[in-house]
Amino acid sequence: MDGQNALPMPTEPGDPAHRPDARASLRAGARAGVPFALASGLLAASFGVVAGQAGLPDVAAIAMSVVVFAGSAQFAAVAVIGAGGSLGAALVAGAMINSRFLAMGMALAPSLPGGRLRRALQGQAIVDSSWAMAMRRDGSFDRRFLLGATAPQYVAWVLGTVAGVVAAGAIGDVDRFGLDAVFPAFFLALLIAEAQRPASRGVAAAGAAIALALTPFAPAGVPVLAASVAALWGLRAR
Repeated sequence: MDGQNALPMPTEPGDPAHRPDARASLRAGARAGVPFALASGLLAASFGVVAGQAGLPDVAAIAMSVVVFAGSAQFAAVAVIGAGGSLGAALVAGAMINSRFLAMGMALAPSLPGGRLRRALQGQAIVDSSWAMAMRRDGSFDRRFLLGATAPQYVAWVLGTVAGVVAAGAIGDVDRFGLDAVFPAFFLALLIAEAQRPASRGVAAAGAAIALALTPFAPAGVPVLAASVAALWGLRAR
């Protein structure tokens, strides 16, 4: 990553000379999403392997990636199942891990056109990298850029899961290949890029402090849920 150019920034809404049309914005988002799609494919492959090791049927693992499309929630759910937990506990863990999308969705909502159903459908395209890249400097979002950036990541996530499920028997222990490190490295890259925004540094620091304080003794997912309070505070401050 190179300074302020680590992530391509969408154009400003009030600058007609640099406002892209719908197709150009979608293409720009798709190009920006390709590097993240490569990481998503590797992460999804590791998920396919881990899901099989945890006893999740191959069809269920693939269906989860098609419908849920959320790495952190899927890994959390599989971890609960692998530890002997119930399906209900797995669902709760996944929902708590994904609680950050509540704050992200609240920030995105004013930039989405249409009624509630249409906006809800568009909101399904929220993933961490696309959300961060689609944010304009004034706090609004380029929804077409968001959709374009998410598309290749979704395809890579599903195909990567299929590849991981198919190759699970040959790969064996996922730790041997370091695939378990892809997920934290992916979010670390996002954090570094987001920290370049001066207004985001205080929120990121507060969220990290909350999560770190709760991690040693709180159940899985609770630190993330509590840390989202910092994101809501940042949204209110904006």
